[in-house]
Amino acid sequence: MSKGLFRVALVAVLAAALFLGWRAWQDWQRGYEPETVVAASLQGLQEQNVLVPFTARYVAVVTSTQSRLGLEAKKTLIMPGTVRYELDLAKLKPSDLDWDAATNALTVTLPPLRLAGPEIDIDAISEFQGGMILLTLTDAEKTLDAANRKAAQEELIKQAKGATPMRLAQTAARNAIEQSFAMPLRAAGIDAKVTARFASEPAR
Repeated sequence: MSKGLFRVALVAVLAAALFLGWRAWQDWQRGYEPETVVAASLQGLQEQNVLVPFTARYVAVVTSTQSRLGLEAKKTLIMPGTVRYELDLAKLKPSDLDWDAATNALTVTLPPLRLAGPEIDIDAISEFQGGMILLTLTDAEKTLDAANRKAAQEELIKQAKGATPMRLAQTAARNAIEQSFAMPLRAAGIDAKVTARFASEPAR
């Protein structure tokens, strides 16, 4: 091979190497674009299906009474139960993510929390009763038990929906989602601010 042909071949090889290197660099850069990282994070969250950022234990104390035949029967039920605050990650959609390239900020709009439970602690249930004559002679005890169980479960959910536990649960959910998006972005070398909010909340 002549020197001229050798130089041409060498230049061609170098040009090909530079081109392939440039393409590889482009692919590498593209792999770390914020939108790509955010999309991958969203997919990972969706695959988890459900996030439980907060759980709380409550105690319901309810009393039912019944009068028959001039007699009165009363039963009081003390029933502890645990409620889970769940975030349905499957409901998160790309349209819920707002990436602001100018400020490197991501805003995630979350679906509302849902309550799961209550899971009743059977071993910790306590009962007190009065009016043994009516309880013994009639089916009043069965009626009172059914009324108390229904009322106790409703009371546990009512407590779970209180302003303070809902605020704590929402804060825990926001923090968990913010970390779920911020950590992959940080690992990719992207300094971004992530803010999670519920649709019912004003923009922060």
